[in-house]
Amino acid sequence: MDRLSAIDASFLAGEKDSSHMHVGAVMVFEGPPPSREDGLAHIDSRLHRVPRYRQKLAVPRFEMGRPLWVDDPSFNLEYHVRHTALAAPGDLEQLQLLVARIFSQRLDRSKPLWESWFVQGLEEDRFAIINKTHHALVDGVSGVDLATVLFDLSPVPPERTELPEWTPRPEPSQAQLIAEGIKGLVRRPVEIGRSAAGAALRPQQTLGRVREAAEGLGEVAWAGMNPAPETPLNVKIGSHRRIVWVQTELEQFKAIKNSLGGTVKDVVLAVVSGALARWLRTRGVRTEGLELRAQVPVSIRSDDERDRLGNRIAVMRTPLPVYARDPVERLRIVREAMQGLKESKQALAAQVIGGLEDFAPPTILSMASRSHWSPRLFNMIVTNVPGPQIPIYLLGRELLELVPVAFLPDNFALTVAAMSYNGKLDFSLLGDYDAIPDIDLVGQYVGEALEELLVVAGRPPSNRGRTSRPRSSARESTVG
Repeated sequence: MDRLSAIDASFLAGEKDSSHMHVGAVMVFEGPPPSREDGLAHIDSRLHRVPRYRQKLAVPRFEMGRPLWVDDPSFNLEYHVRHTALAAPGDLEQLQLLVARIFSQRLDRSKPLWESWFVQGLEEDRFAIINKTHHALVDGVSGVDLATVLFDLSPVPPERTELPEWTPRPEPSQAQLIAEGIKGLVRRPVEIGRSAAGAALRPQQTLGRVREAAEGLGEVAWAGMNPAPETPLNVKIGSHRRIVWVQTELEQFKAIKNSLGGTVKDVVLAVVSGALARWLRTRGVRTEGLELRAQVPVSIRSDDERDRLGNRIAVMRTPLPVYARDPVERLRIVREAMQGLKESKQALAAQVIGGLEDFAPPTILSMASRSHWSPRLFNMIVTNVPGPQIPIYLLGRELLELVPVAFLPDNFALTVAAMSYNGKLDFSLLGDYDAIPDIDLVGQYVGEALEELLVVAGRPPSNRGRTSRPRSSARESTVG
């Protein structure tokens, strides 16, 4: 029985009827889809590499500690792996409507928290897989490594070896769960004592870390005293979603940062800022002097923790200068702000807060989780995840496109996720169905903001950012 970390438990506590905490990806492959039997057999042959995918939540009564992961004795792979098909013509707009419907539904907490949808009927002799996994189950930053257990580096898949037999451990009783919680309560003073003893043996190092942590907590407190502005991005949301993605080339972002300075992440944030500035003006919002605040997740996973399940992330607050009309100035502001964040103590403060939450009872943890995604601190989430830069394959079919899908916390109407794969970089825009009916327009503006930077960098775009739902042909999406 593995207990959820404080961060993982906060993803459960932060989930409401209107805000689902699952994340995932849309993967488009060349060629015909594998048969239902072959797809199930392939996943079954790799599932032992991610044992958490056969486990479900067990919640102790009387708030005796955070939930635990336990084997699901009723695990049924066919429940989690689902098959569907698009009607003709099977274009990308239809795929996006399907993704929006799938991500509008909460995962069943009585079962392992994931689903995988095989989608047939995609145009140009392609098929798709839609993965949906609760954020408590997989780290949204390092989760790409876990997803790739299904993939091969060669179009010729290796021969299947004999599978290890999986025998679920007996499901624990409530008495056992409560006893496990009591053990945790007993261990906490011991862990604190060990930490104190270690600190006493390294007084100079400890003093320096305490000083840095105090500075970081001061920065976080100061941020809380400077709330994010009120915008149409922070409104009451429902449970239904819209999604659109923008296809770009990673080389374009590298060309911009090589010419104008900064990093790929800086360019991504500058492009998002430019797109939001245009969109806000269509909503009648004056952007002069307006600076949005974005929550940017940062991995704090060390190399020796790379293969461990569970989230190891901290969040940073970075500005989105929608007031800056000049694209070069916009990038400069983002670049300097991100450099300042790297030199600040925000990430360390987040680790300190996370450590305190490790010792918090569930009620306090639930209250603390609300502050993680408070519109008082942030206007939206923007995340950029680097993916593999070589082609990968599923049962001999090459992966052509990899689109991330993030989540919407309560009162957040839009999240932007960017992910690179094999020379491409896709922006995924996930929006609330009612609050962002013009999400395709935001996607169009992402392409325009990128083009603007490319021209300034002396690289006229040969393949400009494009959405698969151009505004001129976008049909009103429906949720079923």
